[in-house]
Amino acid sequence: MDLDLALRMDRPASLTDTSTSEQRRIYEKWDRSNRMSLMIIKRGIPEAFRGAVSEEVTDATTFLAEIEKRFAKSDKAETSTLLKKLISMKFKGKENIREYIMEMSHLASKLKALKLELSDDLLVHLVLISLPPQFSQFKVSYNCQREKWTLNELISFCVQEEERLKQEKTESAHLASTSKDKGKKRKNEAAKDKGPAHKKQTQTNSDDGCFFCNMKGHMKKECAKYIAWRAKKGTFLTLVCSEVNLASVPRNTWWLDSGATTNISVSMQGCLSYRKPNDAERSIYVGDGKS
Repeated sequence: MDLDLALRMDRPASLTDTSTSEQRRIYEKWDRSNRMSLMIIKRGIPEAFRGAVSEEVTDATTFLAEIEKRFAKSDKAETSTLLKKLISMKFKGKENIREYIMEMSHLASKLKALKLELSDDLLVHLVLISLPPQFSQFKVSYNCQREKWTLNELISFCVQEEERLKQEKTESAHLASTSKDKGKKRKNEAAKDKGPAHKKQTQTNSDDGCFFCNMKGHMKKECAKYIAWRAKKGTFLTLVCSEVNLASVPRNTWWLDSGATTNISVSMQGCLSYRKPNDAERSIYVGDGKS
């Protein structure tokens, strides 16, 4: 049907009494294509854009040119934005590496259209630089070779390396939960084994008074203020976690410290369950005791 004939062919000369049948056929074909193209274009753009173009514009090519003027951009600014995005890209391991490299290649194609062409060798090096430390052995292997890889070869080798890292990936996590009361119990059991000498020392400590409210006549574990404080603050937990041979570690990963109590994670990835904090767990305490 040649609906896009008006976009591919210049407007033919207007018909006159001396026009031949071939000229009339071409003009009628172009005129029909032009009217259909205008209707399709106007139907596919917002009404605000349709009103921005003068009604005197009657051919599709001129109409598109007027619309393009409303979206004019600075080539320098767009080049700077695309180049900055290309250089700052980092592979985090969450997406497919093939799609990641193709995205970088797409940005390079846009720069080429803006008359800033990047060679394949430079693009290959940009891709290798953006890979995480898990690909260090892969990058060393490339640097030790005399031959240079094309972009297609790089994609193929990176996909193979990604599959190899996934097969070698192992993870392990350990959780240990203890409360402060249990620690007290173990300390009391150790005191019993030491005999009368330690009992005398314990009696002396109880005579000194409570270490929490500094009042005499009771011990800390019997202190009403201490019990109320413990109920308000909640029970402390100790978490121990170890991760081995991870293929990819995002930058927003929270590493759990064996000396910490309650820990916070910015992602639920890898967690089997979760719960909301209760009223006694609304505060966060750091190493110096501040909240």
